[in-house]
Amino acid sequence: MSDLSKFDPNSVGLKSNNIFGLPFSEEESALVLVPVPWEVTVSYRAGTASGPEHIFEAAMQVDLYDPDIHDGWKNGFYMRPIDEDIHAKSDHYRVHAEHIISAMTEGEEVDESEELRTKLIGVNDAARFMIDWVYGQTKSILKQGKKAGLIGGDHSTPLGFIRALSEMHPEFGILQIDAHADLRVAYEGFTYSHASIMYNVLHLVPEVKKLVQVGIRDYCNEELDIINESNGRVSTFFDKDIKAQQYEGVNWKAICAQIIEKLPQKVYISFDIDGLDPKLCPNTGTPVPGGFETEQIFYLFKMLHQSGRQIIGFDLNEVSAGSQVGDGIDAIVGARVLFKLCNYMVATPTQKV
Repeated sequence: MSDLSKFDPNSVGLKSNNIFGLPFSEEESALVLVPVPWEVTVSYRAGTASGPEHIFEAAMQVDLYDPDIHDGWKNGFYMRPIDEDIHAKSDHYRVHAEHIISAMTEGEEVDESEELRTKLIGVNDAARFMIDWVYGQTKSILKQGKKAGLIGGDHSTPLGFIRALSEMHPEFGILQIDAHADLRVAYEGFTYSHASIMYNVLHLVPEVKKLVQVGIRDYCNEELDIINESNGRVSTFFDKDIKAQQYEGVNWKAICAQIIEKLPQKVYISFDIDGLDPKLCPNTGTPVPGGFETEQIFYLFKMLHQSGRQIIGFDLNEVSAGSQVGDGIDAIVGARVLFKLCNYMVATPTQKV
């Protein structure tokens, strides 16, 4: 471990240190974060590829005291450097994806254009490259006996990480915080679209025995059919149903208990920032009215921890500063969500209640 005798956790975060201003190297850290600056298939507003760097900057303002998990940071958190080649590849193929999306919105059929077909093949091949890259990055961390977390980028980014976890955990569940179900089949023709992440997980990672979705409020008939025909593999807590329970007198603690009861012992958390109220993430790619306060989700995490379940990994994605770089709240909220996820990731599970 790092010598903390000269580190003042009450002082300003030093940018010469790593995430949250912490003085740990990767070797000294229990938790290693992989930034994935990727947003090729975003279907509305771009900017999330810069999420990791903006979160890193905002993280310097996060106080290290967490009343729920005391001194979790002392286990060591480290964020790997942002891979500029991945970012450049994202920028390059994002232009191709925009061309395809624009043509489709004008009523053009991709299959009828050789140019569009070629670009679509290129986008899908690039996505496979990114997924394999993430798999390699996270697999190397897990093989060292360390814990891993992922910072996107858009929501397509964690598929390779979930694959890597499936090789170490024969059974686990996913807790998805999101405004969207992300169960679309090759949305807009992109096999690995951000809107298809959970469809791809269900079909490519059989070790995921349960998907529990929370806060969903924007979805299509096809996705609803997948949920209803999943034979219980998918449990969705729609935002409107959660709100209805609250309006009728059911408290948040009881609703959290309903959510957690659906999860197996090992849990992966997939946190799309648009699961929150859009006032907290106004620049995210596809904001939707409704959603949660951060305190509600942090309370859910607290109850998950107290249930004795083991968090085996997490991703945080779709954090975008948009045009308000340096002024928007998105990265500030994202950094605090990340710190909470990191702390629960390294916390020792409590006795199951």
